[in-house]
Amino acid sequence: MEHRRKKQKSRQQRKKRIRRKIIGTTDRPRMSVYRSLKHCYVQLIDDTAGKTLLGCSTRSKELRGDITKTGTIEAARMLGRLVAEKALAQHITRVVFDRNGFLYHGRVKAIAEGAREKGLQF
Repeated sequence: MEHRRKKQKSRQQRKKRIRRKIIGTTDRPRMSVYRSLKHCYVQLIDDTAGKTLLGCSTRSKELRGDITKTGTIEAARMLGRLVAEKALAQHITRVVFDRNGFLYHGRVKAIAEGAREKGLQF
C-alpha cells in the first residue's frame, strides 16, 4: 500500500512540473492523456479559454465494436487514430502532447503514434 502512494505522489509531482511548461492555445490545443488499468482517455484542451474541445476514450461508442480488450496497446493506438480523425474534422492539425505525468512508454506512446499516423502534428 505504501508503494502505491509513493508512486502516485511521484506522478503528481511530475505532472505538476510538466504542466508549468505545457499550455494549450486555440491554434494548438493540449492533448492530455490519462490511462487507468482498464481504459485510456484523451482530451484536447484550450487552456486560454478553459474549454475542452474534444474528448475520447476506449469506452467511446465508435471503438466498442472494434476493441475486445480496452487495456491493450492496440486499443490505445486505435484511440489515437480516432482522436486524430475527430481533431482533423474540427480543423485542428497541431497539438501539444501532455502525457500527464505518465512515462512515454506502452499505451501512452501508442496513443501518440496512432495520432501521428492519421496526420496530427506534435
